Amino acid sequence: MQGTTVLVEGESDRMAVEKLAFRAGHDLAAERVTVVPMGGATSIVHFLDRYGPAGAGHRLLGLCDAGESRGVARALVRAGVGSGSLAELGFQVCYADLEDELIRCLGIDAVLGVIAAQGELASFRILQRQPAQRERPVTAQLRRFFGGRSGNKLRYAQLLVEALPAGQAPPPLARLVASF
Repeated sequence: MQGTTVLVEGESDRMAVEKLAFRAGHDLAAERVTVVPMGGATSIVHFLDRYGPAGAGHRLLGLCDAGESRGVARALVRAGVGSGSLAELGFQVCYADLEDELIRCLGIDAVLGVIAAQGELASFRILQRQPAQRERPVTAQLRRFFGGRSGNKLRYAQLLVEALPAGQAPPPLARLVASF
């Protein structure tokens, strides 16, 4: 039996998917599900060649940002995975990105609570006062905060998934995990 390969853009996406799958009761190893970070959606052709119909022949699922969805869809067609909507092909789309989905699902106050628990609320407040950030929505400021320091996206992906109430998850992540 061939396994399932879940293609995600980066390490933070991998961490979030694996953590959410564990919380939902999945044993990825036993279910032969591997979550593979591609180092960016533009690398998808390489991974489709490796795991798709012309490669290992794995069942493919995935998660991508809305801004990358058209390129992902074209690559899936070219690789022979199929045509149709990304959802029909097992690929879920985050509205902006993973962090945006987690922020919207948790709410700003809960996300600020996670940041405060890490002792970094003062750092976030400094970022908010920067001229380039002052007029931006808090969600955009939070996304900048998570992406602004090396390792932050990965660390906060795990922390934000852990902060989700039981049975609650951003829709694209919930649909992806439910399809394992």
